[in-house]
Amino acid sequence: MNPLIKNTLSIVIPTFNEEGNIEILYSKLIETLTPLELDEFEFIFVDDGSQDRSLEIVKKLAIDDPRVKYISFSRNFGHQPALKAGLDHAQFAGVVSLDADLQHPVELIPEMIEKWKNGAEVVYTKRKDVSLPWFKRTTSKLFYRIINTLSQIKLEDGVADFRLLDQKVIHALRAYKESNLFIRGLIPALGFRQESIDYTPHKRFAGETKYSFSKMLRFALTGLTSLSAKPLYFSIYFGVFFAMLAFIYGLYAIYVFAFGHETIPGWTSIIASILLIGGIQLIMIGIIGIYLGKVFAQSKGRPNYIIAEKKTNND
Repeated sequence: MNPLIKNTLSIVIPTFNEEGNIEILYSKLIETLTPLELDEFEFIFVDDGSQDRSLEIVKKLAIDDPRVKYISFSRNFGHQPALKAGLDHAQFAGVVSLDADLQHPVELIPEMIEKWKNGAEVVYTKRKDVSLPWFKRTTSKLFYRIINTLSQIKLEDGVADFRLLDQKVIHALRAYKESNLFIRGLIPALGFRQESIDYTPHKRFAGETKYSFSKMLRFALTGLTSLSAKPLYFSIYFGVFFAMLAFIYGLYAIYVFAFGHETIPGWTSIIASILLIGGIQLIMIGIIGIYLGKVFAQSKGRPNYIIAEKKTNND
């Protein structure tokens, strides 16, 4: 392969209310990439409907440095659509994605590039951080355990959206037209030669985390329902199981009525059974509803994001 093709790099940075981090991140990236003697590189900031000065700062950087590109959404669409937009507009042979909060260590990029030049087509990172709160660490492990049990695609615990993708992987990813994006799960499903790097995240430099508990829960549900249809089968299994219990209980009721000498009070057990079965039915209906909602969203064919303005190589 022509070495020039393997010596160009795009950096994709989803951004949402990160005015205190953008300039520091840009400086760190310049400091890291300049000694690598790349033929060409670019920064693509994807502003996900920020309400602070994030876009203004990026535009100023773009005036001073033509390697800085930007995409501005018409509103907040979420981290995954912002990441997808950046990947869609990346033009160079290698594409690195990282968050704008400075938690992803940019000093790992040279090692990622080295693995890529040695043949890896996907270089992903795995978070090693024992300082995470117990609740977040436990729920993360539980999520990955559940998703690996339900799905044929195995995800490693702690995998982040800090990765390097070869352009051929980007082309394959663009073929996916899903309206509910879970890129973290799509990348392993694509195949290609993949290698990992462990890292310890830095503390957020400025601002607050954008992932509340409700957002993390929605993200987890999106991941589960994007990679597997097995939750739908649970409704069948539960239905058969409780139908058998109801049949056995019916035989017992007939026996008591036919051969018993007195009626046994059973209001408590009946009410408990009704509440239990009703609750399980509602859970199953909710699972089916999630999948129907995804089908409904997909059938409308709406775009993952809407761009209000941009400055990129393919304008």
